[in-house]
Amino acid sequence: MKPQAFDYHRADDLADACQKMTAGEVRPIAGGQSLGPMLNLRLARPDALLDVAILRELRGCQRITGGVLIGAAVTHAEIEDGLVPDNTGGILPRIARGIAYRAVRSRGTIGGSLAHADPAADWITTLTALGAQVILQRPSSRGSARRRMYLDDFVTGAMQTALSPDELLIAVFVPDVAADSRFGYFKLCRKTGELAHAMAAVFCAATGDGQRVVFGALPGAPLLLAGGDALDQASWRGALAERYPDMEEADITVRLHVMNKALKRSQTHEQ
Repeated sequence: MKPQAFDYHRADDLADACQKMTAGEVRPIAGGQSLGPMLNLRLARPDALLDVAILRELRGCQRITGGVLIGAAVTHAEIEDGLVPDNTGGILPRIARGIAYRAVRSRGTIGGSLAHADPAADWITTLTALGAQVILQRPSSRGSARRRMYLDDFVTGAMQTALSPDELLIAVFVPDVAADSRFGYFKLCRKTGELAHAMAAVFCAATGDGQRVVFGALPGAPLLLAGGDALDQASWRGALAERYPDMEEADITVRLHVMNKALKRSQTHEQ
């Protein structure tokens, strides 16, 4: 199937991109690895595509207080190859390495993946567990306005986010991960490169009760458990049953298995 006809625009800079976002139904595109298939299947029918891949403001990375700011148009491959400052003890490049295939990683971007909000995407589950935030920008009477949101607030459902129609995801803030923190990640796929059927991430901060467990690849937004009960298996089962009362026992069992694998990896540093 071919996509519905659309206009194509390129932005000169970030301010120009934000302004162009106000002209009808406009979808920003960088790598196009997520949006492209949706266009071909006509699940997305925008009036225009706005090419933001070359915007300098979306291509940089910057160390700031408490973490690293990664531009939305940075590719998975660039993170995999160590071209982005890694403040996570290897978590970011390890996750990037497991995304689909190299050809996809060379084009797909971290911002595009988050804005697309596929429940089975690696970055959403991982970065929610790490407590990451997204930076959003929109035009305003004073030029532009920015807001910052935690990922668990940003992703509101399957393929749904808190992005306004005229808003652009411009960067991701990844907080510093202490060296003695623990992280485990596991996803269940039929074969390498396919989207996961179940996935989970476990993060335990080095100090305090900073425990975060995230279930991905669910019918809706990722399911986050945080705090002292986050590592309790009964809490996992209860949270799944509460969110999805119609979920079959077999599906819950599979997800608990995946969560246990992620937890084991966090305890043994298995990759």
